Amino acid sequence: MSDTPPNHLSTNPKSAHFDMEVLQRGIGIRFKGRERKDVEEYNISEGWIRVAAGKSRDRHGNPLTIKLKGEVEAWFENPAEDAGDTGDAG
Repeated sequence: MSDTPPNHLSTNPKSAHFDMEVLQRGIGIRFKGRERKDVEEYNISEGWIRVAAGKSRDRHGNPLTIKLKGEVEAWFENPAEDAGDTGDAG
């Protein structure tokens, strides 16, 4: 697996941009120079994130989201499982 996070990622399992393996590694997001923990979807090349709009829900029970535009940076919070593992056990 690459050390670069994907350009577009979503936390919604119904999205085409959902990837459980990537999400399990943990993704850090910096938006307009501020670290965010509430991002539900992002796109680095287009420069936007989606965040929940308060506690509002749609008719299906999903949180309502708003799209915020600006500079987006993403990184992995945890290294890849195969990186740095030499397998030497003695």
